[in-house]
Amino acid sequence: MRLATWNVNSIRVRVDRVVDYLERADIDVALIQETKCKPEQFPVAPLTSAGYEVVAHGLNQWNGVAIVSRIGIADVETSFRDQPAFGKAGLDPVVEARAIGATCGPLRAWSVYVPNGRGLDDPHYAYKRAFLARLADAAAAWSTAPVIIGGDFNVAPTRTDIWDEADAEAATHVTAEIREDLARLEGAGFHELSRRFVAGERRYTFWDYQQLRFPRNEGMRIDFLYASEVAAAAATGCVIDRDERKGKGASDHVPVVVDIDADALA
Repeated sequence: MRLATWNVNSIRVRVDRVVDYLERADIDVALIQETKCKPEQFPVAPLTSAGYEVVAHGLNQWNGVAIVSRIGIADVETSFRDQPAFGKAGLDPVVEARAIGATCGPLRAWSVYVPNGRGLDDPHYAYKRAFLARLADAAAAWSTAPVIIGGDFNVAPTRTDIWDEADAEAATHVTAEIREDLARLEGAGFHELSRRFVAGERRYTFWDYQQLRFPRNEGMRIDFLYASEVAAAAATGCVIDRDERKGKGASDHVPVVVDIDADALA
C-alpha cells in the first residue's frame, strides 16, 4: 500500500498534474491539502476516471483538505475532536476546513493543514498553537489503532529543516514553543516516517515561488507523515519526491510518500 501527503496549492489549477502523479507513482491513497475550493467545486471527474474515490472538505476559496483513495473510503470525519475554531473580530468563530479523516483499506488516515501563523503577534499564531495542541490530544486517543496523520504542518522541527531560520517568512515555523507543540504528536505515540527513511540535511518539502528559492534549494521541511505505533511498524520505505517541484504548473510543495505492508495491518 502506498500513501502520499501533498499540499497541491489549488486542486482546480493542478488536477491534471495530480492525476498524472498518482498514476505514475502508483499511489493508493493521497492526503491532499490547500484545495482552495468547496466540495461541489472539486474536480472529481478526472480522479474518478483514474479509479479513485474522493472526499473533500472546503468552506470557501481558502484552505481545504481532501482524501483520494482507490482502496475504499469509509467513516468520513471533517474535523477531529475539539478542533479549534477561528474568527475575526466581530465574527463568530468557525471550525475551518483543515482536517478530514477516513478509513482507507486497513488504515485510518487524516489529512491536516495546520494554520500558517502569519506572525508572532498575529491571532493566527495562537490559533496555530491551539490547533497543534488539540490535534495531539485527539491523536492520543488514536494511538493504539493503525492511523497515519499526514499534511502540511507549517513547522520546521529542527534547524536543518529550513534553509535559514532568520527567514522572515518562516518566523512562526521555527520558534521553540511551536516546535514543542508539534513534538506533542510524538508524545501521543506517533512516529514521523520521513525522518526514518530520508536522512540528511536540506531535504525539503516546500520552496517559495519567489527569489529562485527552488533552484537555490532554499526551502523548508514542513510536510510530514505521523504514524501510530502499529502503522509505523508496517512502514517499509518513504521518499520526498523533490522532482514534483519542477516543471510548469508545479505546487510549491512536493509529495511525501510512504510504503506500508498492508498485510501487517490485517
